[in-house]
Amino acid sequence: MTSTSATSSIIGALGGGSGIDMAALAQSLATASFAAKIDRNSVRAETVERQISAASALRSSLLQLSSSIGERVRTGDLARMPTIGNGAVAAVSRGTGTARTSYSLEVNHLAETQILSGPSFAAGTAPTGSGSLTFRFGTLSGGTFNEDTSRPPATVTIPSGATLADVAGAINAAKIGVEAYLASGTNGTQLVLKGTEGAVNGFTIEASETPGEEGLAALAWTPAAGDPARLLAEARDAEFKLDGLSLTNASNTFTNVAPGLSLALTGTNPGAPTTIRFSDPAAAASTFMNDLVGALNELAGELRTQTDPLSGDLARDSGARALRRALSQLAGSTVMPGAAPGEPKTLADLGLATNRDGTFRLDSARLSATLAASPEGAAAMFTTGLFGVFATFDKLSRRLTAPGDPGTLAGSLSRLSKQQRSLGDEASKLAEAQEKLRSRLTTQFAGVDSRVAASKSTLSFLQNQIDAWNAGDR
Repeated sequence: MTSTSATSSIIGALGGGSGIDMAALAQSLATASFAAKIDRNSVRAETVERQISAASALRSSLLQLSSSIGERVRTGDLARMPTIGNGAVAAVSRGTGTARTSYSLEVNHLAETQILSGPSFAAGTAPTGSGSLTFRFGTLSGGTFNEDTSRPPATVTIPSGATLADVAGAINAAKIGVEAYLASGTNGTQLVLKGTEGAVNGFTIEASETPGEEGLAALAWTPAAGDPARLLAEARDAEFKLDGLSLTNASNTFTNVAPGLSLALTGTNPGAPTTIRFSDPAAAASTFMNDLVGALNELAGELRTQTDPLSGDLARDSGARALRRALSQLAGSTVMPGAAPGEPKTLADLGLATNRDGTFRLDSARLSATLAASPEGAAAMFTTGLFGVFATFDKLSRRLTAPGDPGTLAGSLSRLSKQQRSLGDEASKLAEAQEKLRSRLTTQFAGVDSRVAASKSTLSFLQNQIDAWNAGDR
């Protein structure tokens, strides 16, 4: 112990009457005076440090578990994933909602954009004149343009001295839903304008010229007055059949076109429907639940060690107790509050069971029964929605690591960190007080040392005198 070492130093400093090391004596006395307090502070600081490490490890494990579940769910192998027989027709992906067993898809036309070319110029640096170009949007069909009056016209200003390249740049910078680029060939350089998909996104161009800088009128175009050859492609909607039902869409991309299905059309197959089927996630769900039980047992084992009444650093920690309560209630908690009668709604329905000692096991028979009786309901539990397995663990981890709640692991860490800072401040104050005492004792002992030295000198003088007298009497 520090106090025992300090006492030994004092005895050593006093010596055997041959002289005293006053500086060492002051240091030893100051150390001995504060040894017990410093020892207590050090022990408490080490305990708090272990508690912080334990609480941090539990919090990290909980967050990692939630994150891993989210990552696994987002990969999609736990839900019914769509596959398409003819991959040239469309790319399929999982949408929200409960997927059907299959869909048929027949694509007659893809959605297209209007493509319009301009007259030929010698080069992209050729002047075009200045003023403005006004784009009107609507449906173009059979040489007739029907303007969409709900969509305001878009006007692009063309500055003085503009070139063909400048015109393309101004149109792109305006972000009006029309892309412009230059194409060069044997006939020179042409401005190419490309709209967005969908029949309502056809467009016409009107020109307003700056007096003295004419030329923009050459870029204007309407189906009534423009060169028909400049219209390279008309805007149109996608036309397809899903399960025999005729549908149209302005884009080739459909989000949630049907329950559990999103599409990106890439080709046509008129008269030859292809089938979209959904995978059976039973095997993946079983693997996932086995992995989940293993991860929960690791967390429960770590928690049990840290909350052991005799040896656990978090035996009386409120955050650790809150985590233990949450884990004990996990299997029976409702994760799908909106589930229909007979549909799975708890983690227990997915086979999660709790042992008496707080560990977990997988009830494979119950999981298999759930997957057989309600595969759609089970699949719905493995989504990234507001409810389900991931949402449950996400909410649990957020709640138990919320920094504002003193009864959580984050609250425990906040409290322990505050204690750690307080103990650090106390250690600094003890060290400062010890140094002040050492300095004061050193000053006091220096005076004593000086007086002792003077006394020794006087005694030595007297001894010499006495010796001299005695020698004279002989």
